[in-house]
Amino acid sequence: MLTRATDADLPEAVKLINASYRGEASRQGWANEADYIDGERTTLETLRADLQANPAAKLYLTRSSADGAPLGCVWLEPHDREVWYLGLLTVRPDLQAQQLGRTILAEAEAVVRREGGLTVRMTVVHLRDILIAWYQRRGYVLTGETAPFPTVDPPRDDLHFVVLQKPL
Repeated sequence: MLTRATDADLPEAVKLINASYRGEASRQGWANEADYIDGERTTLETLRADLQANPAAKLYLTRSSADGAPLGCVWLEPHDREVWYLGLLTVRPDLQAQQLGRTILAEAEAVVRREGGLTVRMTVVHLRDILIAWYQRRGYVLTGETAPFPTVDPPRDDLHFVVLQKPL
């Protein structure tokens, strides 16, 4: 179900990520940030730069068919052999109630296990209580750690990330 994104896939991935996190399309789903963060979640240039800066990281897509538009994606990046970062778990807003997110999450965890990973870590904006609870129901626990929210325009000092992790 998950296939590694190529450079040619990145424009579609950016479109999916932005539709899912922010903007009007994201309001169709329950996992959006549009109520408290403006602007695009990412750009093609930013996503390419992030992948180039983190050569061990991989963006995976899931599609309904080999040539179909992406339905979801996930970013996996090893911190070391045993601890991996999971981010950008994204599901098309109109499909968010169909359990595709939990399927992508389970497959991402399976990838980490196959690569020898023992723990998955992630960050979630602290205001996203419903999303945090969703991850907790899937075995993730709050570590008590926080991380700063990246600079956005206009700057926001009222946002930060909480760190969750799950032993595999």
